[in-house]
Amino acid sequence: MRRIVGAVLDWEGTGEAAFSVTFLGAGRMRALNRRTFGRDRVTDVIAFELPHAGRQGGDLYLCPSAARTAAVTQGVPLAHELVRVLVHGTLHALGYHHPEGAGRTRSRMWRRQERYVRALLARGR
Repeated sequence: MRRIVGAVLDWEGTGEAAFSVTFLGAGRMRALNRRTFGRDRVTDVIAFELPHAGRQGGDLYLCPSAARTAAVTQGVPLAHELVRVLVHGTLHALGYHHPEGAGRTRSRMWRRQERYVRALLARGR
């Protein structure tokens, strides 16, 4: 996780940063999503931009069971989907956003995310 988040931070030219990653079960992720965004459903990642002592920072909350479901649906290995979720959350914590619906996968953020995911997966081989 440190390698993945660190690579995104490097590519974004963030410099020194402070990020945390927390794994949640489906029930706790659903509760966090409901409490934070009013969406009563499980999601794979929730990210908060939280500068720490003048440095860029963020807190990422990941739900492995939601990532597993997405991996099965998309026909990709879970490890690949976890890379995507970490990159996605890191970009959100850096201030990137995407629209909901069909425009999501055509957004600037999504294109950047997928470029980073491809680079990270190529490194891992």
